[in-house]
Amino acid sequence: MLAWILEHAGQRPGFLIGGVPLNFGLSARLGAPRRPTPTNAPLGAAPLFVIEADEYDTAFFDKRSKFVHYRPRTAVLNNLEFDHADIFDDLAAIERQFHHLVRTVAASGRVVANGLEESLTRVLHRGCWSEVRRFGAAANDFFAQGDPQSFDVLHQGRPVARVQWALAGVHDQLNALAAIAAAEHVGVDPGQAAAALASFRSVKRRMELRGTVGGIAVYDDFAHHPTALRSTLDGLRRRLGAEARILAVFEPRSNTMKLGAMKNRLPWALEPADLAFCHTAGLDWDAAQALAPLGVGPGLRAQIAPDIDTLLAQLLQAARPGDHVVCMSNGGFGAIHAKLLQALQK
Repeated sequence: MLAWILEHAGQRPGFLIGGVPLNFGLSARLGAPRRPTPTNAPLGAAPLFVIEADEYDTAFFDKRSKFVHYRPRTAVLNNLEFDHADIFDDLAAIERQFHHLVRTVAASGRVVANGLEESLTRVLHRGCWSEVRRFGAAANDFFAQGDPQSFDVLHQGRPVARVQWALAGVHDQLNALAAIAAAEHVGVDPGQAAAALASFRSVKRRMELRGTVGGIAVYDDFAHHPTALRSTLDGLRRRLGAEARILAVFEPRSNTMKLGAMKNRLPWALEPADLAFCHTAGLDWDAAQALAPLGVGPGLRAQIAPDIDTLLAQLLQAARPGDHVVCMSNGGFGAIHAKLLQALQK
């Protein structure tokens, strides 16, 4: 979102994004020298660069989080939950790395932080010498008023822009606020940023519609953490309404999910879906037991499958015209999307 806002403002930013933004058609590029304006003149003509960073370790020989090497002028702290159980012992260990990141931002920089995340509040309380702009809560610097698909942007309680776009998740709305706050730091007016978001086309594998056959829509989504699963399904439910049937198909593929660190949160994560299907290959924990609160078995709300063929058979038996099938994984998921669409055509 931020890269597109800067592009729309004529700044030709460079970027490195963990996905392919549909507005650009590629995941990385170098930027062009900046176009000077009265508000950004002190920054010089060096290209802006937007990088999607995370707390995963740098290398086998460097266990610091990757983002401590980037030295950002503007840092967006979007969310902070326990993840990467193969790297970190607990949430406090991740918060420590975020603290290190915050201390790399210069005094003239800006930290844009999600005001709804208690973990980020703890991080900032550990020390921050940069300007801080919070978003998300009514008392924060940037707040959204309205439905995620059409909302006013308030800056310190005063309406400054309106966003109307195709995205429908609360997480999308929060992302928009973060991008607007970050863009403002380099001279892009919130109204101009909101106008750019109206033409934002999302990213491949972020609720990407892969096809519709016989009235059954099949989506591909990168969600793999329970909170991301829930946010994705909530957003689709909000857009479709209560009457539509949503079939959630997921693969616990990340190291954290394979270790079972988040298994007890899966029933909550899948709650917005009418039916849930879990691919269990490679798991060291009992998926049926973890999903038991939903009811597991043929004809019940959740089913498990040890392989793609079994999963495909379950979906073909359950799906009916008007359904929305969301396949969620941070991997290729055995090409389940293409196989399902092909099988539906027969």
